[in-house]
Amino acid sequence: MKIAFLSDIHANFPALCAALECAERLGAEGVVCAGDLVGGGPHPTEVIRLLMERRIPAILGNVDRKVLRLASSSKKRKEAMKGKRAPLAWTAKALGGPELRWLQGLPAELHLAFGAAAVRVVHGSPLSDTDYIYPSLTPEALAAKLGDDRPAVLVCGHSHIPFTKRVSGVLVVNCGSVGRPVDGDPRGSFALGDFLGGGRAAARTVRFAFALDAVTGDLASRDVPGAAPEEIRRGTRG
Repeated sequence: MKIAFLSDIHANFPALCAALECAERLGAEGVVCAGDLVGGGPHPTEVIRLLMERRIPAILGNVDRKVLRLASSSKKRKEAMKGKRAPLAWTAKALGGPELRWLQGLPAELHLAFGAAAVRVVHGSPLSDTDYIYPSLTPEALAAKLGDDRPAVLVCGHSHIPFTKRVSGVLVVNCGSVGRPVDGDPRGSFALGDFLGGGRAAARTVRFAFALDAVTGDLASRDVPGAAPEEIRRGTRG
């Protein structure tokens, strides 16, 4: 069984569509999203509606959580529009009631099973949605993050740095970013998990191209504050 694990879409609808099409071509039988579905991009409504329509299991990321907080108060949104949180305030205002209710109903993490393989899906790490898991992860650091839980596969996002690595018997999978890559490669990324039976699992990073002009054009036409079209074209941040 093949499962596509996505993360950090960041309201980039063309990238999400390209990721789902690529996953289907590669034989994925299911899709799971590890958070940060919106925030920073021009298409929050389109992204959430597609995830709802496809009934794709998803969790809440740290950016999604911040958007929900701003959505709960028009006063907070107005204040946030004046500072660094302006992209999140714009997103909170853009989302309608059905999309916000769906987002509010997402869990912080998922515990799944594919065959005999237990899979834990988090956004940042098991410690919090703002903690990072990098390719340099050591057995000691993994043990501190997992505690007594030892899934066959730990899936995360948040860093936007894709990798797969087996650490102390746990397959650690960072999906990278579907819609906002930052590692110098402007293509989006996701992880393709392969569940082989008997609790065995493997995974690899998949890179795919998406319509950059459509995204950068909508950032401008929809007046998304804090837009950085050149960074998106380069696949960098800052």
